[in-house]
Amino acid sequence: MKIAFTATGTQWDSLIDARFGRAEYIVIYDDQNKSLTAYDNSAVKNEAHGAGTATSQKVFELKPDVVITGNGPGETALKVLKLINIQIFTDAHNMTLAQAFEHYSENKLKKMDY
Repeated sequence: MKIAFTATGTQWDSLIDARFGRAEYIVIYDDQNKSLTAYDNSAVKNEAHGAGTATSQKVFELKPDVVITGNGPGETALKVLKLINIQIFTDAHNMTLAQAFEHYSENKLKKMDY
């Protein structure tokens, strides 16, 4: 299983980025080989419109099974993620990636319905 985190940094002790669309990094945890890989998403920072769609496209390309973020994606971004059947978990505010993963593992994050 692959889990994508919206993050402010690239390591387990980095904070979850509450903004889905304008997240600084998308960090993928691959449960099969226990690896953490970070992808720079800062190019969307200066986008006037469409940051959520661009981030959804990047997530689509990375093919995770799950996305963990602070706030959920916007309506347009959600449509893209819905097409590829990704589970989205929110409310990981003020958590490190490690803490968010722990909360996810314990079913303590909110699952978005779509």
